[in-house]
Amino acid sequence: MSADEKSKPAPQSGARNSAYFDVQAIAASLPETADTMLIDTRLTDEVAASSRIFRAYHPVPRHYHATCDEYLYLLSGRTTFEVDGGEPRELRAGQMVFFKKGVVHAIPELLEHPVIFLTVDTPRRDPRDVIFVNPEEGTVDTFIKAHESEAK
Repeated sequence: MSADEKSKPAPQSGARNSAYFDVQAIAASLPETADTMLIDTRLTDEVAASSRIFRAYHPVPRHYHATCDEYLYLLSGRTTFEVDGGEPRELRAGQMVFFKKGVVHAIPELLEHPVIFLTVDTPRRDPRDVIFVNPEEGTVDTFIKAHESEAK
């Protein structure tokens, strides 16, 4: 398998049984700035689960996902994270947060850039599945934009 093949996202269900990803190279390929709150690169997109790498560029207001549980592992940076109305908690690279579908969460403050997460959604999260608690604070279009990594 070539180096290029090792970091390519897996195609939709069943087309491939395994894949390798250069997570650091993919994270490094995310742009320095963005108009949206987040930019992500989808690694896998299976019915049972999807995985992504995303970078946060701006604080993310309280929102939830109706269809999936989410596991967020902070690859780099430092941020605050709020889950289920609790006090914001500082997250540092190497820490992970988990929450079930329907649980309200937010990234109130970006403390040290770049803030980059590896995330696994179970089952697969449709990119449009985001519901803001206060609809004036965001829309699907201001929330996230897909990025096609050059690090494939």
